[in-house]
Amino acid sequence: MPLKEERHRQILAAIRGNQHATVGALSRTLGVSDVTIRRDLSELAARGMLRRAHGGAVAAAPVPLEPPVIQRMTQDESCKASIGRAAAALISDGESVFIGSGSTASYVARHLADRKNLTVVTNALTVAMELATAEQITVVVTGGVMRASELSLIGHITNQALREVRANKIIIGIPAICLEDGLTNDYLPEVLTDRTIIEMATELILVVDHTKFGKVGSAYVAPVTRVTTLVTDWEADPDMLRGYEELGIRVVVADPQGEEEQ
Repeated sequence: MPLKEERHRQILAAIRGNQHATVGALSRTLGVSDVTIRRDLSELAARGMLRRAHGGAVAAAPVPLEPPVIQRMTQDESCKASIGRAAAALISDGESVFIGSGSTASYVARHLADRKNLTVVTNALTVAMELATAEQITVVVTGGVMRASELSLIGHITNQALREVRANKIIIGIPAICLEDGLTNDYLPEVLTDRTIIEMATELILVVDHTKFGKVGSAYVAPVTRVTTLVTDWEADPDMLRGYEELGIRVVVADPQGEEEQ
């Protein structure tokens, strides 16, 4: 029987070669039990090196390097605008809400501009600018170190400020989401701020377009079960979305005409 490290190396090599492998095939190749292979796959999935799938595993989809947020605002614009409108419909006048950084989250803010007696807390300069002229919205911006590409504020000053505020609902985006590996991010300095934001949430609304699913970043942020409501677009795989619903997550599919499916 090969040592665990060698088994892991051979498992990853097999999956890289074919993009997938079954438990049975790996068991026969390595001469170990199915139980051992399943345990190996779980360990490798937890490290973000592959993704578990029915009967085996598939290669982990890497998180692509993202262009700056201003550039992303014009990419998949109809999807992001529809997601923004659908997420904004979940917010009522008089509430307090936190909105995080990212292009999709900025569209949420855009669709809240006509609300009354709303308090918006944010660490995103793009969100603050969207709401700067909204007369009946109080905008609270956290301090922190600016991440130039995202126009967002992160770091210990931001984290400390976040612990001093409360919000009825939290709306954030995430670069990568996977049923098995949860919410992940490839920009390590942002992870602690992401976790601090999520700790605030009684109701966590995640806004992600179809390109973010099945991706695994290098840093774990939170399990998908932390999400209360998932808002995405009509191009997301319905079978995959059912997996989130089976975990008790409310799934809202935005529609170009604004007739969301829930």
